[in-house]
Amino acid sequence: MTPQQQQQRESRVVWFEIPLTTAAQLARWLQISERTVYRDIRDLCLSGVPVEGEAGVGYRLSKGFDLPPIMFSLDEVEAMVTGARMVEAWGGPVLATHARSALSKIALALPPARREEIARSRLFAPGFHIKPEAAAGLETARQAILQRRKLRVEYVDSAGSPSLRIIRPLAVYFWGTTWTLAAWCESRHDFRNFRLDRMSAIKTAGRTLEDFVKAMQSIPPLR
Repeated sequence: MTPQQQQQRESRVVWFEIPLTTAAQLARWLQISERTVYRDIRDLCLSGVPVEGEAGVGYRLSKGFDLPPIMFSLDEVEAMVTGARMVEAWGGPVLATHARSALSKIALALPPARREEIARSRLFAPGFHIKPEAAAGLETARQAILQRRKLRVEYVDSAGSPSLRIIRPLAVYFWGTTWTLAAWCESRHDFRNFRLDRMSAIKTAGRTLEDFVKAMQSIPPLR
């Protein structure tokens, strides 16, 4: 064995003696897929972050590397606070909870001076003028978009005419007082915009493996 080969062997032995974090561990901790972990690690490497490791073994940061502190300007802090307060006021209860949680995490990552600026912000987004039903179906529509599921809805148009629609939701837009859902309407074979406050009996349509499992679990066991 040449001196170079011996050095490489010793280096690899030392490498495996150092605890590594696997993609599976990171995915479990962060509640994301392993595919996302691999993609993010690749992006970190391309941006210059010294991530060492390989798939199937694990990853670590090079010794001595430290991430710079998160620094936001006053204007950036104001923008984040305002955006979070808008979501909290107009985005329905689920997104409101996530907005408050996100703002708390951002505050913890900021230096003390910047953290105080969050509390001192005087930009507000009151929601008392927004009807509760404006965002009533927002969470269902949002999840349908994320999961690529169709929706079965009862809809009342501007003329007061009711109809039953099967739609493929694409995006949700907020217009100041109302939310609209952009979708492909299978009932009309065309793109349509639906106001969320005119939708009712919203249910996911289509069938997936999860639907099959739930159906099987609901069947009484054989005796």
